[in-house]
Amino acid sequence: MSALPGDFWETLPLGDGVTPLTRDANGLAAYNKPAGLLSHPNDSPDEARSLLTCYYDKEAQCFTWKAADGSERHLWLLNRLDSATSGVILTAASEKLALAVRDHYAKKQVHKVYQALVFGRPQKNFEHWQDQLAVQKKGGRIRTATIGNVPAQTVFQLVKHTQSTFSTSLVKLEPRTGRSHQLRVQCAKRQLPIIGDQTYGNFGLNREFAKMHKTKRLFLHSLETGFSYTFAGRANDFKAVAPLPREFTAVY
Repeated sequence: MSALPGDFWETLPLGDGVTPLTRDANGLAAYNKPAGLLSHPNDSPDEARSLLTCYYDKEAQCFTWKAADGSERHLWLLNRLDSATSGVILTAASEKLALAVRDHYAKKQVHKVYQALVFGRPQKNFEHWQDQLAVQKKGGRIRTATIGNVPAQTVFQLVKHTQSTFSTSLVKLEPRTGRSHQLRVQCAKRQLPIIGDQTYGNFGLNREFAKMHKTKRLFLHSLETGFSYTFAGRANDFKAVAPLPREFTAVY
């Protein structure tokens, strides 16, 4: 990989609230994306509320911006989170590195851990969820149903249950597949709707919870991403952890 400009990482046009987590010598970097920000802009008007506030090439999956000296710079996006979901998101400083890491995602060799705050208490503290989903894309929107032929697998674990005004549980979710809205739909199917889910959740409880706690966010967070990869003839281990947001710790 060619050497990066000395100020490359310090001058990224990061979106509002985006914070760096870690990066390695190859140019693989992780950021903590807050809820409400897009992983990438879909059109120019979206740039102000995206991970990076600049042009995004959808085909190359790459951000492009001009540095102060007029030179053009690039950063490749490696994974996406729904705008309502917070947490770990990965980037690469070269196309070659991006292709190598995306191959690991395609082969399901990336370990991902999410945490969610849900309504209710699970019947079991630990389960391996397996479902057949149906994913549809219409009018730019994605909707996922629990009856289909697309396999979805998630390892589920209860972290903590709290009974107060609401019965809520903090849960750990480790997806083994990466289907659109997979975790949200699998939780809802088991009567454990994620708090703040405006598509698959319990709308009445969402309104009551938001009124009490003064927050309407989706309580789903990408906590950890880790994997081993080979690049430029060397083996590398990478792990990024994004602490639970304040909204989680304030209510559970």
